[in-house]
Amino acid sequence: MLLTQRLANRPTRVGAGHRRCPAPFQGSKLVPSTSCAAAAEVAEALTASTSKTADATSPAPPVGGLGELPNIVSLLRSRGLVQEVTSEELVGAAGTEPLSVYCGFDPTADSLHLGNLLGIVVLSWFQRCGHEPVALLGGATGRVGDPSGRSTERPVLSEEQIEHNVAAIRSLLQSILTRNAQPGSPPVRVLNNLDWFGPMSFLTFLREIGKFARVSPMMAKDSVRTRMESEQGISFTEFTYQLLQGYDFVHLCRDHGVRVQIGGSDQWGNITAGTDLIRRLLGGGAAAGGGAAGGGGGAGEEREAPSCYGLTFPLLVDSEGRKFGKSVGGAIWLSADKLSPYKFYQYLFQVTDADVIKLLKMLTFLPLEHIAALEAAMGAPGYVPNTAQRRLAEEVTRFVHGEEGLAQAIKATEALKPGAATQLDAATLETVAGDAPSASLTRGSVEGATLADIMVAIKLQPSKSAARKLIKGGGVYLNNAKVAAELYVVQPSDLIDGRLLLVAAGKKNKMLVRVTD
Repeated sequence: MLLTQRLANRPTRVGAGHRRCPAPFQGSKLVPSTSCAAAAEVAEALTASTSKTADATSPAPPVGGLGELPNIVSLLRSRGLVQEVTSEELVGAAGTEPLSVYCGFDPTADSLHLGNLLGIVVLSWFQRCGHEPVALLGGATGRVGDPSGRSTERPVLSEEQIEHNVAAIRSLLQSILTRNAQPGSPPVRVLNNLDWFGPMSFLTFLREIGKFARVSPMMAKDSVRTRMESEQGISFTEFTYQLLQGYDFVHLCRDHGVRVQIGGSDQWGNITAGTDLIRRLLGGGAAAGGGAAGGGGGAGEEREAPSCYGLTFPLLVDSEGRKFGKSVGGAIWLSADKLSPYKFYQYLFQVTDADVIKLLKMLTFLPLEHIAALEAAMGAPGYVPNTAQRRLAEEVTRFVHGEEGLAQAIKATEALKPGAATQLDAATLETVAGDAPSASLTRGSVEGATLADIMVAIKLQPSKSAARKLIKGGGVYLNNAKVAAELYVVQPSDLIDGRLLLVAAGKKNKMLVRVTD
């Protein structure tokens, strides 16, 4: 059985009568007069006005109704954020009425990563233009596994791990989309598809959903065909994934007024499965083919399916076609518990010149004119290297981790710069611990010892005489402060939080010293 009744404490589904005849589409749940709180910002990003001082990170005041705004689809296209749309009618619909738009996130880990960030950014763009963002957690689909982009079947996670991942991702999405919402824009809704799939029996699934799916187009999907041609093949479980995601769209459309689904380009097959199911289950009446979901055995009244749309964005890849979000140490996580804001910032700061402009367009809300100016400056005399990368790192870190996270990242970055004079604290030193060599010494070997002795003990200098000579020449720093006394003795007050020292020989060669009792 695909999904059983073992989660009996979950909210129960509506009665059998409702299941047999889905409620007619009620239209958008948003008030038509919803305004775009970032209208000035959006217009700037789309039309590249002549203003040189626009700050896209500052909330713009609400102006006018949605009908006065630049079209969100055109805006996304101008930033390279549209791969395909199921119908060009979306362009007109998005420019004249508020829509609810959703993006799904399966709980394969307890954090999303940089590759997932595009979905969040696109949701935020819709939100800034007066549309309602809906983040859908795959509490059910995560138990099945999406075959899209996979050469092998995903490992099965325990129920406890999936629930933990769902809770963590829910908190992350709520935090990012709420913190970055502009004044007056619709709030984010976070839903979980286990709430409707959990109580559904296998027979109900077959009768209400499977009956209206056709195997030939299911097998023609790229994600299925590729796996079927592989040595391992594809399991029935993963084969049905597109039906689960397709029914998500049906449920969200019927019960929550959602009319747009967005996703990466690898989700095109799953998205079109959803729009097809909407046509079959929510429209047609007798033409739908009868059955439980088709309108009471084929005798239902003719009705028109709601106009629903899909939009995909390109996968986040670098100039050589490799996926962004991976590093030698693993995924670039969005959760500060798994990757510090400092390391997140550093990853973005180190992207190549070939990729930085594209990422500024796709991952930030800076006006296109501002980005074009940065691009022009990169080829001009006097350009300070990594200026564009620094702006990218600042904007994206602020979006994901907020002002506090950005401040932490910048402070930690400054702490490790050659010749930095940043005032240090324990939190900053712990943040950079993985990016600076470290050593441990006992408290007795540190307090009351000369700095020259400590430098030899941690192998920062080969001998005491060499250490003293370097100190005398002004080349030694303790906690980013230059040491002038050749025989400087380390005091308990020098220890940050009573347990840490940062010693530098020259401007670049730094060592973090942990003091133990």
